[in-house]
Amino acid sequence: MVTAFPVQITLRGRDDECRAVRDLLDGTAGGALLFHGEPGSGRSALLAYARRHAGARTVLAGAGLADEAALPYAGLQRLLDPVLDRAAALPDRQRRVLRRVLTGGGCPDAQRLTLATAVLGLLAVAARDRPLLCTMDDIDAGDPQTAATLAVVARRLSRLPVALVLAATGAAAAGDLPARRLRPLDEGQCRALLADRRPGPPPPAVATGLAAVSGGNPRALVDLADALTPGQWHGAEPLPAAPPAGGTLGAAYRARLDRLPPDTRRALLLAALDPDGDPATLDRAAGAAGLGPEALAPAEAAGLLRAGPAGVTFPHPLARTMVEVVAPLADRRAAHLLLARALDGRPLRAALHRAAATDGPDPALASELEAAAAGADDPAEAVTALRRAAELSDDPARAATRTVAAARRAWTAGDPDRARHLLAALPGDPAGGARADLLRGEMQLRCDAPATAVTTLLAAAEAVAPADRGAALLGLVRAGEAICLTGDHYRYAEVARRAGALRRPGDAADAELLTTFAAGVGATLRGDHEQGGPALRRVVVLGGRLSGPALSPAALVCAAVAGLLVAVDGAAHRLADRAVELARARGERSVLPRALELRAVAEYWLGRHATAAETAREGLAIARATGQRTCARVHLGILAVLAAVRADRTTSLARIAEIGDGAAPGSRPYAYAQWALGVLDLIDGRHADAATRLASLARTGTGRGQVLVQVMATPYLVEAAAHDGRRPTAALAVFDRWASSTASPSRRALSARCHALLAPRGSAEAERQFRTALRLHPTDTDRFERARTELLFGRELRRARRPRDARAYLHRARETFILLGATVWAERAGAELRAAGESVGSPQRPAAQLLTGQQLHIAQLVAEGATNREIATRLSLSTRTIDHHLRNIFHRLGVRSRTELARLFT
Repeated sequence: MVTAFPVQITLRGRDDECRAVRDLLDGTAGGALLFHGEPGSGRSALLAYARRHAGARTVLAGAGLADEAALPYAGLQRLLDPVLDRAAALPDRQRRVLRRVLTGGGCPDAQRLTLATAVLGLLAVAARDRPLLCTMDDIDAGDPQTAATLAVVARRLSRLPVALVLAATGAAAAGDLPARRLRPLDEGQCRALLADRRPGPPPPAVATGLAAVSGGNPRALVDLADALTPGQWHGAEPLPAAPPAGGTLGAAYRARLDRLPPDTRRALLLAALDPDGDPATLDRAAGAAGLGPEALAPAEAAGLLRAGPAGVTFPHPLARTMVEVVAPLADRRAAHLLLARALDGRPLRAALHRAAATDGPDPALASELEAAAAGADDPAEAVTALRRAAELSDDPARAATRTVAAARRAWTAGDPDRARHLLAALPGDPAGGARADLLRGEMQLRCDAPATAVTTLLAAAEAVAPADRGAALLGLVRAGEAICLTGDHYRYAEVARRAGALRRPGDAADAELLTTFAAGVGATLRGDHEQGGPALRRVVVLGGRLSGPALSPAALVCAAVAGLLVAVDGAAHRLADRAVELARARGERSVLPRALELRAVAEYWLGRHATAAETAREGLAIARATGQRTCARVHLGILAVLAAVRADRTTSLARIAEIGDGAAPGSRPYAYAQWALGVLDLIDGRHADAATRLASLARTGTGRGQVLVQVMATPYLVEAAAHDGRRPTAALAVFDRWASSTASPSRRALSARCHALLAPRGSAEAERQFRTALRLHPTDTDRFERARTELLFGRELRRARRPRDARAYLHRARETFILLGATVWAERAGAELRAAGESVGSPQRPAAQLLTGQQLHIAQLVAEGATNREIATRLSLSTRTIDHHLRNIFHRLGVRSRTELARLFT
């Protein structure tokens, strides 16, 4: 146990409530406040806060006591006792009623208003010398007569210097008084409270876990923090599943339950242990225990649950947990067995209930749990079943296998911390250790240590291969992914060699896909596109044919990677999108960030930059939610590049800053960041810096660095180098070999553009290459890159003293950039147009600043769809005059058609 610091921790997250208390106390008029919330939410702390800030006020404090709930007006007597000596100042009738009531004589219904008036008068007398503050805690736990009387009094305080602050579990305790519900703390507030409680804040994952276990309840959070071991506080051991039964909150719930009849407590425990709240199941279990439907009524009256036709619900989420936690062990086991027998058609849930009532090994029940978990839809339930199956196993090897399976399900569902804790509980050298290492390696790859993952996965794949060739192949492919992520591409040859050794004649489609994929990637990375291209195209075909047991998000991810490597962007996008949808349908959250990464890259190549950014943002959110820090950095890198390409410096630099120092030099996130910075350098005219930065993404011929990222960035590298007369021969040769090996017109268009930029200025070769690029650029996709080629070609023609020829290309480029929202690039095209003799306005300047009043009116009418003849009629001008104005409007706005003009105005 840890001693708390002397800090008012329970007021974390209660700023609004504290402000309401101060406002009430600072006012000259009287009034009342009611705070309500579940036990442990900080109600008593707020009343204490009010008393500390009472200032010059006289303070009366009381509380409702469950032991006195059957004594009418007991709470009122204790609250007013300090000022009863002033009752002599009341009128005789009020004084007699008040004295009779407070001495146990009762109060007939006809005199209840007289009693309330007497209490109000007594408070007024007590407040003559100094204003008064009255606080009443747990008003709904004490006698109801006190609560009813104080509610009447509270409504009549507006003319008195009396403040009344009440606290209760439910809002109905004091009728229609101004009430504030104490909501659960959010994660940030939970973090702050934990930092108050113990020296050295816990790791973020621990704080998140404690916030979830506590449900944002301050008292539960404090009890948890006090009960944690040092290993749990620092994240080395699993966190408890519930607040401790011996904590302050547990004591509060235990006292609350002790006030209920025994049959109600038994029925309430059954309801708490059945997470579905199914009324039929609960009725059967209660009937088997000899309990009638009326057994839950006292619990409902106490506000612990709500019962209805749809079943039982707990208004306070933590109440269900605490009812279970504080119940005696024997009662819990009996309730679990009743529920197990009552469940119909729910084998997994029934087995879990029986397991909860079992102490010691039970091999048969362990096997039943394992079998039922295989078909479970709820990942958390499956993990619990497999973990419990391991605990019930009498064979250490079987226990280890089931623990690894539980960890795998936890990781797949997006909970790496739980998976790690399960793996950490394995014995030193268990059977199935290789499978555990496969899982460890995958988590290292996605979460925090891709360089370590390579060694882990290669060793685990070799160990598991004799027993499970499919698992070994998937491990090898993931080792290859780690190699590409870290930039040590020369090591991929080993992955390809090992995968080739596992190939068998007549392999099923999924095994053939993995071995062919490893061979194709290995060949592509060593520059052998003649061998790599056909292999990867075969993978794309196989990925599109997968069905049945062979269909998995992991296989589709491999097929999407293959599609990107051979530049079949549409197929790659379909495969990645299918992987995303399949992963969602199966609840495999761990693979979603990788699948979304590939979909975003495919959308980049398809020219859908806005969609790619949306996909990457989704991937980033899921990666962060599932603890995949490495994947999160990759998505940040993609977002940085997308922002840089669109000249959004602020967003790009912000994304790079988020990557921080966590990306090792040579890794993919680091390369993406460098690519983004290189593009920003290029846009800012720092061509030498841009070329140096982009050339450093990979070391050609060594197999080190991010070769694939540099291939993507090569068009920008060549553009930057061309300004300084450099020739990035090695990088362009790699790009050319790859582009020519694909059937992608867009890649070959970029290759032609690169050669055009490096050709002598004004030469026939430069013009030929630019025209080839424009012919190859697809017209239905990749509009951004086509516009960039038109801008560069227009600039080349202008510099070759052919301004008239340049304008057509520059106009088209500017139009496309404006339509795509690429304002900076549109400005570049506008600047080139002005240099070519055109007078165009800035796309960032509103039309009202570029046009005369008459021109603006005509432009607005055109945008609305009016013809020249209709505009002439409306303005009493000739159509020739309208034609003249319209030519000037087009010239000033830099548009070439009525459609462009309408778009500009919308």
